[in-house]
Amino acid sequence: MEKEKEIIVVPWDFTVKAEYALAHAAKISKMINARIHLLHIVDRKIKTGEYKKMEAKLGKVASNGMELYDIEINIALIPGTIFTAIAEFVNEEEASLVVMGTHGMKGMQKLTGSWALKVLVGSKVPFIVVQDMPKDMEKYQNIVFPVDFRSENKEKLKMTIFMGKYFDSKVHIIKTVISDKSLLKKTNINLNFAIKYLIQNNIEYEIHEMKKGHLAQQTISFAESINADLILIMTTKNITVADYMLGAQEQQIIANSSKIPVCCVNPRASFASKAQFMYG
Repeated sequence: MEKEKEIIVVPWDFTVKAEYALAHAAKISKMINARIHLLHIVDRKIKTGEYKKMEAKLGKVASNGMELYDIEINIALIPGTIFTAIAEFVNEEEASLVVMGTHGMKGMQKLTGSWALKVLVGSKVPFIVVQDMPKDMEKYQNIVFPVDFRSENKEKLKMTIFMGKYFDSKVHIIKTVISDKSLLKKTNINLNFAIKYLIQNNIEYEIHEMKKGHLAQQTISFAESINADLILIMTTKNITVADYMLGAQEQQIIANSSKIPVCCVNPRASFASKAQFMYG
């Protein structure tokens, strides 16, 4: 029996940023033989006639995308808000990945927090957040992988290995010098953990030690310096309103001025407990 195709979800709001996301999703789809779902969120009180018009409009987008990229594209319209409905949909569909466009941190978002971050924190599925068209349709060659003291860092290895195997990517691990001995010990444990499983899965890697400083800005600066294809980060566990207001480090990375795509993985205890991707 043929294996069921992986699912890549692209939230669609009929903006140019959504078109960027579809282009990135098409690039990934060709590499992993996945089908794409365009997902549009509608108002819960939408009338039948308006729903059908929107469905036809989205269907036209899918048809054009299939012709342009020569890939399978399906559509879905569901009621709700983007802050809950997208995560609910991808979790229920057991999607492998979400590719979403963002306008970065502009206007009111500087005061209320990144909309992209608010959308993705409820998902069990990794998000790739993009701000521009892909620079090419080739494989992701260089992935930046910042390591800090948080135990959840181990969970994003699943996505790192996935990318490394499908795209033959080189993983650039960056580590900041820390004066606190306890945090340094935790960081080194995470670093050694990452190295062990990259080696086990035959993923090429390189370690870069940064001088003491702000990890988010160092991540962005380093990614820019090597013209990285992707930055892979872990979102803050149990993120709070304060994180949105003050700017959790991941939303600074998501909105990087070089518009490098950012893959965000949410902390999930099931990754750490099962870890089946590490031992196969």
